[in-house]
Amino acid sequence: MIPAWLTTIAWISVLLGIVCAIYIAMDVRRHPQHMSIMNYVWSLCALFGHVLIVPFYLKYGRLAAHEVAHPAMQNDETPPHMAKTPFPLKVAKGALHCGSGCTLGDIIAESLALFFPVIAIWFGWQAIFGEKMFAVWVFDYILAFLLGVAFQYFTIKPMRGLSPGNGLVQAVKADFLSLTAWQVGMYGFMAFAHFYLFAVVFGQTLHVASIEFWFMMQIAMIIGFITSYPVNWWLIKRGIKESM
Repeated sequence: MIPAWLTTIAWISVLLGIVCAIYIAMDVRRHPQHMSIMNYVWSLCALFGHVLIVPFYLKYGRLAAHEVAHPAMQNDETPPHMAKTPFPLKVAKGALHCGSGCTLGDIIAESLALFFPVIAIWFGWQAIFGEKMFAVWVFDYILAFLLGVAFQYFTIKPMRGLSPGNGLVQAVKADFLSLTAWQVGMYGFMAFAHFYLFAVVFGQTLHVASIEFWFMMQIAMIIGFITSYPVNWWLIKRGIKESM
């Protein structure tokens, strides 16, 4: 049986994530980011990082607001978000940039597979995978990858002044390893939650249509951030991925 305390914590955490995402979405409307894609990145990441993401955004995300960065760039000065953000936190922003595509892709994929189970069949359930979750993960990964590359494309192309074709190639190079590392951490925790924590400890099935599932997804995203962080460090150090 799922403990009542876990359900209570799950509701608090998920609702807090939604509130924090709405707060940031409202704030970036007043203070839009110089890099427009970041308007979405911060809000999406607040869905799982909530009380950790909000202060990070207020202290370092606001430094990249167009109203702050643009005047500095016009005066040939280093923008505040590049000058005042320590490198480890630039790496964190890079990881969150990747994670926002993962977050959006996973929300869409899990929701679609819930309402349209045939999607899991299309991706190998019953034919390849005995467990529906694995088939949905394939769909998750593909969708997260496509969204992640799109997010990366709209970062790299304007920053480097690339052609659409070169921009796409560089976006794939920058996002593939980062996104894969994120998904490995996320899937690893969800497998633990599904097969051990809920199945063995609680003797229950972790259903997508439950608040506990989405709470586990919040934790899984944090684990994904941790597993992708060293990869983002390496990608940014090598110049494959832009620091932000």
